[in-house]
Amino acid sequence: MASRESSQATAKNPLSNEELRLMDAWWRACNYLAVGMIYLRANPLLREPLKPEHIKYRLLGHWGASPALSFVWTHLNRLIKRDDLDVIFIAGPGHGAPGVLGPAYLEGTYSEIYPDKSEDIEGLQKFLMQFSFPGHIGSHCTPETPGSIHEGGELGYSLAHAYGAALDNPDLIVACVVGDGESETGPLATAWHSNKFLNPIRDGAVLPILNLNGYKIANPTLPARITHEELESLLVGYGYKPHFVEGSEPSKMHQAMAATLDAVIAEIRSHQKKARDSGKAERPRWPMIVLRTPKGWTGPKEFEGHKLEGSWRAHQAIYEVSKKTWMAEMIADDADGGELARDGRVMEMLSEHTLMGWLEGYLLTGRHGFFATYEAFAHVVDSMFNQHAKWLDIAKNHVRWRTPVAAQNILLSSTVWRQDHNGFSHQDPGFIDIVTNKSPSVTRVYLPPDANTLLVVADQCLRSTDCINVIVADKQKHLQFSTIDEAVVHCAKGIGIWRFASNDQGAEPDVVMACCGDVPTAESLAATAILRQHLPDLKVRFVNVVDLFRLMPATEHPHGSSEREFDSLFTRDKPVIFNFHGYPLVIHKLAYRFANHDNLHVRGYKEKGNINTPLELAIVNQIDRFDLVIDVIDRVPGLAARAAHLKEEMKNAIIDSLTYAHAEGRDRPEIADWVWPG
Repeated sequence: MASRESSQATAKNPLSNEELRLMDAWWRACNYLAVGMIYLRANPLLREPLKPEHIKYRLLGHWGASPALSFVWTHLNRLIKRDDLDVIFIAGPGHGAPGVLGPAYLEGTYSEIYPDKSEDIEGLQKFLMQFSFPGHIGSHCTPETPGSIHEGGELGYSLAHAYGAALDNPDLIVACVVGDGESETGPLATAWHSNKFLNPIRDGAVLPILNLNGYKIANPTLPARITHEELESLLVGYGYKPHFVEGSEPSKMHQAMAATLDAVIAEIRSHQKKARDSGKAERPRWPMIVLRTPKGWTGPKEFEGHKLEGSWRAHQAIYEVSKKTWMAEMIADDADGGELARDGRVMEMLSEHTLMGWLEGYLLTGRHGFFATYEAFAHVVDSMFNQHAKWLDIAKNHVRWRTPVAAQNILLSSTVWRQDHNGFSHQDPGFIDIVTNKSPSVTRVYLPPDANTLLVVADQCLRSTDCINVIVADKQKHLQFSTIDEAVVHCAKGIGIWRFASNDQGAEPDVVMACCGDVPTAESLAATAILRQHLPDLKVRFVNVVDLFRLMPATEHPHGSSEREFDSLFTRDKPVIFNFHGYPLVIHKLAYRFANHDNLHVRGYKEKGNINTPLELAIVNQIDRFDLVIDVIDRVPGLAARAAHLKEEMKNAIIDSLTYAHAEGRDRPEIADWVWPG
């Protein structure tokens, strides 16, 4: 069993002064590149005074984990060059790409794959500009990253990937940096046990490196706030021999890391040699490293009297209403904005399974609560949702002696349409598909188009019982379309005509513009405004859906609409352009009994997109205002000829919008700041 005292006592400062100088300089260059990727769009070497126009308009990506990642990379390179090791590097911390891309560029690998990212000022400009920039690469180790086998968008799989890479690969060492936030996830917690399956004769070795920087978003991480002895005991219990490298002073940390890596590589080779020489495959106690460094290491120490390095501010996020429950160790810095409290009411860890389990147990014993998660990551608990929905169905409809329980309320934020830097890993609106497969007596799906409808929907959900309510609501800034009184009426109906956006009063519409979700609603309104400006005689009926199950006939869902309502809202023979938040098939599945189903044309997410501006992402999936106008022109009889010039204008607008996004990294102000012209 290693201890803090013994690991420090055996460190022998293996680096010469010149090695130390060169490695530290190389590492600092990596850190500069990481900062440059996040912030700079011009002036890559700061050869002129920094100006606002040199900074990216949208600062995307995280600095917090990057220095530790490049620090590990730097030290692994020393051993690879010295001992000719076969090593692969896996970066587990979320948004850690700057800490990997920087070293890859600095050592020349990146330029070999991408010659335009050459090792000169022009290539450096392109290299920095591309990071988390529309049309280019994301902030994780995406497939575009040379050597990457682990994307890391959804946390928890790095160590399992590492062990998978080592199996039947006897000469390979897999160095896997595990983020301490990532270590809270269910998949990572169980992946520690993979060492029980590693055969030292036929398999390679995995070197886990747990980077304790202390914070995930705005919350302390659990392994960073338990005692050294408790953490060491946990890792020993998993079957490892932990080596601790802890501190913040670079020269001391370089020496400690070099000595520790020398020791653990020697241990790995000793275990393998013993097994391979004897032919006996027994499980050794494989070494691992705990690297404790500050969040945002080497960054500014403080700003305006508030700590930056080593605090949650090196990442981002703020709690204004309720404190966060925290029963682990507290430190003095928590008093400055940490929002931790023994009696807090918000509970957070990076394990959706655990959080959902807490909530289910809480609800089924007579209380009520709320579960919030990213839309794409709700899939982590698909099976838990399925089981709870079936439980509620039986308890509600077949076991009469059971009293009602508070609804399970699931809030899906960080939605598919605003993944400006997360990219494709966070783009999946399919959880609502799963929900619509379950019994309609215990499921609801709400997509409020603005803040007031969100408030009304939340009030309804918190009052409901014996059901699961899924609310899809973006956390970005959006337009407000309704007063609170109008929102109450609209939510009571669940689906209705918006009179302010319609001009078909007293007449039959030429086209119905239907929408569901905040971004599709805004784009549909913008398209309607364009149509009414350029084609004032076109009769448009605007329909918004806030309760997805209202599309289901009342015969199939107690809160569905009747077929007669569908006829009046969507008409019998006119085209209906339905702009939807999720996958188009969901609407077709729910609305298959529409009398006008043949004329229902659904636009939605089509698995297109990566790092995009909001409008660009809408365009590549064809839910944007310009494509909607084109759709109306193509589908309304008689418009194709007389609206040809408008259609051409819309095509030009699409090209212009994409060009602007790729050049500036943002949408045009007239798009981002658009409001209904009424």
